[in-house]
Amino acid sequence: MEEYNNPSKVYVDVLAVFNQEGELRPLALKWEDGRRYPVDRVIDVRQAASLKAGGTGIRYTCKIRGKQTYLFFEEGRWWVERR
Repeated sequence: MEEYNNPSKVYVDVLAVFNQEGELRPLALKWEDGRRYPVDRVIDVRQAASLKAGGTGIRYTCKIRGKQTYLFFEEGRWWVERR
């Protein structure tokens, strides 16, 4: 896998499960400073591109701490757009 430095893309650790329907669902993420944030709710899941950070993948539109956040799953890795 080719690595490149993109300041708008933050790779994060994600705790996720497969539900009974076989869907991958994120439960929590760990930010680069070690803080953990639970995913309050998954609002939408679709194949999409990030216009801000570049790249495409499965985009999870989530509520985290009351704010809408895009969490991407791309080539086996999770990342978010830096604000």
